[in-house]
Amino acid sequence: MAEQPRLARSALYVPGDAPDKLRKALDRGADELIVDLEDAVAVDRKELARDIVATWLDGLPDTETTIWVRINPGAPMAEDVRAIGGAANLAGVMLAKTESAEELVGLDGLLAAEGSHARVVPLLESAAAVLRALEIASGPRVQRLQIGEADLRADIGVTTGPDERELLHVRSHVVLASSAAGIAPPIAPVSTEFRDLDAFRASTEALARLGFVGRACIHPAQVAVANEVFTPSAAEVEKAQALLERFSGGEAVGVDADGRFVDEAVLRQARLVLARTR
Repeated sequence: MAEQPRLARSALYVPGDAPDKLRKALDRGADELIVDLEDAVAVDRKELARDIVATWLDGLPDTETTIWVRINPGAPMAEDVRAIGGAANLAGVMLAKTESAEELVGLDGLLAAEGSHARVVPLLESAAAVLRALEIASGPRVQRLQIGEADLRADIGVTTGPDERELLHVRSHVVLASSAAGIAPPIAPVSTEFRDLDAFRASTEALARLGFVGRACIHPAQVAVANEVFTPSAAEVEKAQALLERFSGGEAVGVDADGRFVDEAVLRQARLVLARTR
């Protein structure tokens, strides 16, 4: 049975202008790091942050942690890509405040000019972006989508209650668009809750039920919780492996060892289980 590509259970944001935090970032246990050149960096420190991140990328040791860089939209995008786009260990870039697929075409050209094979994660932070989610998901180099809910809430005037049901439609819409476009499932948006980890766990579990396969984190304390929530149990892994081995001959439909009907949708869910296995 072929090895399944891995999905990130956790992605930790790290400010691009904080060398001390970058030095410790690989030890935080996150599957991915999102090094931030956008909101976490003041305007007058953008150039410094680019230099710091480029140097950090150049000196990275071999690591299983996947490295992304969140870049600025608009005119600064080109400067960001020129600074970090050529790094061999860069998995991809996250484009903040993505509004259209046309922006992704421009970004593709910038990355190609640097000889980069980096993938792209568009960050959807407005009503217009969410409504164009399928179009954006079908853009060049897109690996998955992600929602930027702080800006989105401000854009649409939503105030969330304890269960955040006000954002249910948006979240499900992005999950559906990702599946329709044939890209990886999204990871869940960040939460500012890092002191009450029980509350963070409850919201993460709710997002997992909606179809998210990991979670973006703003604090190292959140990483272990996200990893636990999105790591399949040993029984789930064993069942998925057995199912995929049983139907490895290319059968379209069939019955599993317990007499339950199996089709491609069931096998796809089994592959997603293995993709989250560490």
